[in-house]
Amino acid sequence: MSITTLERPAAENDGDGDDGTGSGVGTDAARATVAGGEAPAAPTRIPSKEGVEVGPRRRLRESTLDERFNILGALVAGPTVATLLFGWFTPLTGPIGWVVVAFLAFIGFYILLVSLRSDREEVKDRVLTVLLISAGTILFGALAFVVVYAVGRGSVALPHLNFFTQTMELAGPLDGLDVGGISHAIVGTLIQISIALAITIPLGITTAVFLNEIGGKFARFVRTISDAMTALPSIVAGLFVYAAIIQLITHQRSGFAASLAISVMMLPIIIRASDVVLRLVPGNLREASYALGSTRWRTVWSVVLPTARSGLVTAVILGTARGIGETSPVLLTSGITAVMNLNPFSGPMISLPLQVFDFVKSPEPNIIARGFGTAAVLILLVLLLFVIARLIGGKGPGQLSDRQRRRVAQQSVDDLQRIAARNHLLTPSPAPTTQESSP
Repeated sequence: MSITTLERPAAENDGDGDDGTGSGVGTDAARATVAGGEAPAAPTRIPSKEGVEVGPRRRLRESTLDERFNILGALVAGPTVATLLFGWFTPLTGPIGWVVVAFLAFIGFYILLVSLRSDREEVKDRVLTVLLISAGTILFGALAFVVVYAVGRGSVALPHLNFFTQTMELAGPLDGLDVGGISHAIVGTLIQISIALAITIPLGITTAVFLNEIGGKFARFVRTISDAMTALPSIVAGLFVYAAIIQLITHQRSGFAASLAISVMMLPIIIRASDVVLRLVPGNLREASYALGSTRWRTVWSVVLPTARSGLVTAVILGTARGIGETSPVLLTSGITAVMNLNPFSGPMISLPLQVFDFVKSPEPNIIARGFGTAAVLILLVLLLFVIARLIGGKGPGQLSDRQRRRVAQQSVDDLQRIAARNHLLTPSPAPTTQESSP
């Protein structure tokens, strides 16, 4: 059987310095050492099962010189063409149009540069990669723009301490920013979202467990209804709670009614996201639990839910982000007030989104500044809830923190000591030997 270049042992290398891979790294390093210089660092090699080096390790995350040239060339050519079109050759104007033309020109030049040395499949792969990275960049840029714009417009009101500690009970539309605040809206938002979470978390996760662990015809019906509710307009949820709760039972707007409307919007999000997460739990974990004699509900409580804990927390975060920013259902159910109300079952209770809506309607600059400051506080509150939820959720399955590792190690030591003590008690002691007395 003939030996190819990649299969040739190192001992059969030719005298020209080829080490079997065509690189000659070993001989070049030896020559540099003999000449008195330092040997260059040899690339990392992948040995085969027989111990033969088959080639240098390829680093997939590193870009080649051609790839960098294509990207940089297209980045320079795209804006240049857009500038020529908007400033010299055509009467085009506007920054948004310039960005669109520059991006399209960038894609066109990138396709041209890549196609010079690549085939069609590689061109498709490179262009799709650039489009995906561009989509992520645009999404992150839009989010950063919203945050920066809200904080920038509200920076006039945010430095005042009274903005966080006072209410709008004694503040008028012409008063300065040193009077009045949004403490009543912050408290109202926390109360409403807490009640909504107390309703949706157990109901949503239990429904997701039912869909995955029980199944059946009714489960398919429930999944269809929950999927349809994800596209439910928020104003419809507000109208439903207004007609079913306020008109028929309470006869007044309240924070509890707003919480019910928010729950209607959060529940399908939590059910759908939790359903997807529970489907990702490997089936062999359930089978192993059943093989050890565990019941179905014990398996769900001790195996399925802990494994999917991180994903379930993400589902709750998605539902919370949807509910905490709702304005339409709260507008119909909670009412607008300028005073502090700690009782969610009596009287109107305003929230941060509704307070923003009420502020920005005013033509007064100070009130509008308060509105943008309230929006910035809402964004920071969502970020804070996200951090708290991630801390509660912890890491993914199999990823232990330092404290968890120490606890597991201590449990292992305790188990070892208990097993050793039990073996010592079960081991029979040797019978005493009697010495016969000599006559």
